Amino acid sequence: MKKETGILFVSLGLIALVVGILFGSLGAFQFVYPDFLKEISFVKLRPLHVSLVVAWIFLCAIGGIYYYTNTYCGTKLWSEKIPKIHFWIFMVTGILILCCYFMGKFGGREYWEFPAILSIPIFISWILFGINYFKSAFKKVGNWPVYMWMWATGIVFFFITFSESYLWLLPYFRNNLIRDLTVQWKSGGAMVGSWNMLVYGTAIFVMTRITEDEKIAQSRLAFLMYFLGFANLLFGWAHHIYIVPSAIWVRMISYFISMTELLILGKIIWNWKNSLSDAKRNFHILPVRFIVASDVWVFLNLALALLISVPAINVYTHGTHVTVAHAMGSTIGINTIILLASAFFLITDVTKHEFTISQKKIITMGFWIFNIFLLIFWLCLIAAGIEKGILVIDDKLTFQEIMEKINPILIVFAFSGLGIFVGLIMIISPMLKATYNYLFQKEIKP
Repeated sequence: MKKETGILFVSLGLIALVVGILFGSLGAFQFVYPDFLKEISFVKLRPLHVSLVVAWIFLCAIGGIYYYTNTYCGTKLWSEKIPKIHFWIFMVTGILILCCYFMGKFGGREYWEFPAILSIPIFISWILFGINYFKSAFKKVGNWPVYMWMWATGIVFFFITFSESYLWLLPYFRNNLIRDLTVQWKSGGAMVGSWNMLVYGTAIFVMTRITEDEKIAQSRLAFLMYFLGFANLLFGWAHHIYIVPSAIWVRMISYFISMTELLILGKIIWNWKNSLSDAKRNFHILPVRFIVASDVWVFLNLALALLISVPAINVYTHGTHVTVAHAMGSTIGINTIILLASAFFLITDVTKHEFTISQKKIITMGFWIFNIFLLIFWLCLIAAGIEKGILVIDDKLTFQEIMEKINPILIVFAFSGLGIFVGLIMIISPMLKATYNYLFQKEIKP
């Protein structure tokens, strides 16, 4: 039986998410208790956590784009072999990266801390992905819905920003601290904007399928969100470099744009949620529940983003745990929850599996455990970051004195990470079971 390649990406992504959160939880305990798990140092755990969670975002988004383009977008994939090649390149490269981390072999920068030579297969796989997508999308008759524009933009600009992130290999950038720092933070911030395009496009696609109303993806509001997201990708990164000498107009544009994108996304989801009929709420309960939860996290993270974009506040928060809270709110609270909604939709659509009542109860319990502990996790990071900023700038305490004062908050933070991990296991296990049965042709009992 021919298997759908998109589900392979999503399944591998779910595994990467679980393992990545596990490493993150272990790293949090190691940060609080330095003698914990000395066999694997924090220097190794942190990149393991970051790389696996970033891999989850790309795997689930790519798997969805392959499947949705081939099945629902009025076109067929130009090549059905390329996704399979892409999958194996991704998996083999990922294994090599993990092996490098465990052996302590580094050589990269933020997000890509592995030896630079391993970026080559990533470049190759992304070129293949881009060729396949555009060759397929250009066959579509009629106007593209907004999510197809988002996917196209995300694919192109990831390739651009990924290339920028390796400019440090050139002496012209590496030998100038300010130039190197500016380009590195610029590429990192814009890269997040590129994968947001992939994720937010996926969110809008799933919403159109749940309501079976393509108008959501053709509305002025949706395209306004696309153009704001594109502007954010181009300029919103500048709030990362307030402390680096740069033109005032760049900072001002960044400050304005950073206040808009999430607000528009929140508005789209809010309107969509209110338009759902009771029947469709019940039929697609799992994807709906996760998209609605992502809307809550959009507004929470928007509020935090607005605050830390104010230069006077940014002086206290930049580089503290508040910055981590913003990253975690975006990566886990928004992107991961949206992609979990997509994973539920895709896996159910491909496998034709209906989750049992007991499975739905486990998923529901996991959903609440995940979100409650994520909120505690997020608030602890904010509290620790604010206190750290004040103690550094106003009280002039040493690093050791500061860490002693914020340690009680960080202990709660570490234990809340375990809660997130447990919640994810409860959410993801039924999906992986359904996928396993599909891939290995097991009989699925109702």
